[in-house]
Amino acid sequence: MELWIDNRQAIHPVDEALMEEVERAVKMALQMEKNSLDYEVSVSFVTNEEIHGLNRDYRGVDRPTDVLSFPLDDEDEVFGEMDILLGDIVIAMEIAKEQAEEFGHSLMREVVYLTVHSMFHLMGYDHETDEEKQVMRGREKAVLKELGVFK
Repeated sequence: MELWIDNRQAIHPVDEALMEEVERAVKMALQMEKNSLDYEVSVSFVTNEEIHGLNRDYRGVDRPTDVLSFPLDDEDEVFGEMDILLGDIVIAMEIAKEQAEEFGHSLMREVVYLTVHSMFHLMGYDHETDEEKQVMRGREKAVLKELGVFK
């Protein structure tokens, strides 16, 4: 598994512990869903302003959001081995912090949840209908439980 982390904001620190938890979340989602780690994922931490622009430009929604997922599902031959580029996750750290405070848990826990949520979008899940939402939430909860986030 290749994980690329890009911190493009200076509002909330992205330390080694946070990056390690994000990596654990990505790995666990891949292992539980794909039974493989042969994927490449990028995670970017951004400002509200940046995610607002991305949300407007790519989804037609003119407001900031907590997380965006950009699935790639592209197979690329690299050094004779197949790397599957799963996609990009973009997390607004300001909104993540606000949500963590609102729900009464840590920023770390919120970022882990947003990472897992976005991983399932990258793997083809959605929550447009009640049935889709129920399936996706069930998969998220299983990963979060395995990570020790939910008991």
